[in-house]
Amino acid sequence: MNKPLDVVIIWHMHQPYYKDPLKNEYALPWTYLHGIKDYFDMPAIVEDTPGATAVFNLVPSLIEQLLEYASGTAVDPFLAKGKTAPSELNQEDRIFLLENFFSANRQNMIEPSRRYLELLHMAGEGKPGSAAERVKHFTDQDFLDLQVWFFLAWTGEAARRRYPVFTELVAKGEDFTAADKERLFAAQLEVLQAIVPLYKRLHVEGRIELSVTPYYHPILPLLCDSKMAQTAMPRVTLPSAGFCHPEDARAQIRRGIAYFQEIFGFAPTGMWPSEGSVSNEVLTIITESGIRWIATDEEILEKSLDGGLGAGKERLYRPWHFSSSKGEIGAFFRDHQISDLIGFTYSQWEAERAVSDLVGRLSLIKSRLGGEGRVVPIILDGENAWEYYPDNAYHFLQGMYEGIARSTSLRLTTCSTVLKESRFDGKLHTIFPGSWINSNYGIWIGHPEENLAWDLVANARSAAVGANPLVAVALESGVPAADTNVEMICRSLYAAEGSDWFWWYGDDHFSPHSDRFDRLFRLHLMNVYRLLGQDPPRELLEPIKKKSPAGLIREPAAFIDPEINGRISDYFEWLAAGLYDLTRQGSAMHSSDRMLQSFYYGYNKNSFFLRIDAVQELSRLLREDDLLNIHLIYDREFRLPLQMKGDEGLLQVKENGAWIPTRSRCRWRIAKTCEVCIPLSSIKLAAGSKLFASVSLVRDNEEIGRWPSDAPLMLYYAGANIELDNWLI
Repeated sequence: MNKPLDVVIIWHMHQPYYKDPLKNEYALPWTYLHGIKDYFDMPAIVEDTPGATAVFNLVPSLIEQLLEYASGTAVDPFLAKGKTAPSELNQEDRIFLLENFFSANRQNMIEPSRRYLELLHMAGEGKPGSAAERVKHFTDQDFLDLQVWFFLAWTGEAARRRYPVFTELVAKGEDFTAADKERLFAAQLEVLQAIVPLYKRLHVEGRIELSVTPYYHPILPLLCDSKMAQTAMPRVTLPSAGFCHPEDARAQIRRGIAYFQEIFGFAPTGMWPSEGSVSNEVLTIITESGIRWIATDEEILEKSLDGGLGAGKERLYRPWHFSSSKGEIGAFFRDHQISDLIGFTYSQWEAERAVSDLVGRLSLIKSRLGGEGRVVPIILDGENAWEYYPDNAYHFLQGMYEGIARSTSLRLTTCSTVLKESRFDGKLHTIFPGSWINSNYGIWIGHPEENLAWDLVANARSAAVGANPLVAVALESGVPAADTNVEMICRSLYAAEGSDWFWWYGDDHFSPHSDRFDRLFRLHLMNVYRLLGQDPPRELLEPIKKKSPAGLIREPAAFIDPEINGRISDYFEWLAAGLYDLTRQGSAMHSSDRMLQSFYYGYNKNSFFLRIDAVQELSRLLREDDLLNIHLIYDREFRLPLQMKGDEGLLQVKENGAWIPTRSRCRWRIAKTCEVCIPLSSIKLAAGSKLFASVSLVRDNEEIGRWPSDAPLMLYYAGANIELDNWLI
């Protein structure tokens, strides 16, 4: 019998725990916004599409937040300012709206509305300091239209198709009334209230499978033993205090399962360990909890098997079984390439072409390996990619489900169904300890900021255990405590163990809201000391995340067109360029960090230019095999590796931890200075946008310097208007 190839799609639904434990309010609005856009749309699209099925992995701390918004009791300053009548907004509130209510994808969420785009132009297109300057030009009607459009733009396509008020408001477009806004928020509340029942109903009907993640999304192996990071990263610097509390990992798992069962009425059979982070100890604990399958990344499997994945990655497409002292558990390993195509590439393609390419890749795997005992797991975030697609990816996702469902050689199914029907008995007796990113834990441990955060969690935990014997008992058992105060202490500690805070510490990622993530992390720990009746230590009162980038001297004043020869050919060549002083930064990570001195940037209609000056002639400071990496962050992360012996190369883009070459050829020359030319078309900068940049030096495969060491430089790109807005004497 020619059995079809099983295809399992797992959507991981997660947001950080944004609730401030002291103010009892939400510090950021992303749970609400993704709720009305993605957490409803994704299951609704499955329901709208015959033959569609998928696995939805829901994080308990996300469900908790969604239900509070659905109850109408959530306190959210963004929501409150959106609902307030413009006449009642003070000056500070109005500036807040101009600074925050354009937080949406420009191409797919702002530009489709003539009025929303007009308001963006009026507000200065996000240029630093423009909100305070331009707020006086906004009327009450302008602010009312902005309030409506911000929340309307975040409404998903499936939601618009089911709730006519959204399409009516889109059609009206401007001159909204207070009644219009009231209808908008009333309908969005209905959407939020429908989310959890929709998931539950589709699961009961067999259209989807629901799975779970540990309660606050922690990196489980690091909870069990922070030294586990050394297996994949032998030279990593670990936190001084160390962290070794497998009971916390067990508690996060058990609490997550219990809450899931409370909400949905049944126990989950599957789990995506936070960030796909696994180890032998973690999988043993998960097996012990009654979970029957887990999923992680293909690189974990590759490093767990002698001989790797085999020819054509044939060993990847199997439902493996991990065997431990507590029994066996199924294990699925995500196809890295196909998952990343959906997350990062197909958004730039026509939906029909993207679907055809995806189905073609799956069919090729089937023709090469057959279908018997085979499964292709496609796993990615279920909310973050869709703003880059037209119509919130509605047409692509429908086409994807339909294309796979129509194919006689493919079968859309769920993890539990695969395990129930599979006769493949391949076993793993050990698993490589790592995550879905670089098959290690480097995103969450090793940087001074991350290590300090781990030490602060360890200290707060020790203080709680030492001050109250009931806390020690509760943490050891992992079950909810009867004493309310003790239970709140445990919850605050578990919340601080979440992965999201550590994601934004260090220099792996950058967010304009990193200070708020930092503050939320510290507030969870401050709450522990408050509940203990103690003053928090001084370290918790100071930001961990350093936000002092190298000193900005000036922004670009006009187009430039330098000769890329590694030397200053003309005094005027870089005179109109923007300039940062790289010596004006915090303490250096390495002594070599003091090597670079200045960072120039500018552009013309076609190219973006960078110049890097050192304390002496740069070519004398670098070795022939050194890599001077230019890091750029816009809608994605880009990297350009520069070598002394070359003068051109391809810009790279980061796709879920891997650097993939683009087709954009860049030029550079390293001599007295370093000069770089990057085609603007490769990054697709929008006028008025911000580009974030940093430089790193890699020697003998080890990063020995980074500029700035704390936070990327913010490069403002005015576009062609710079020739109109500025003039140079």
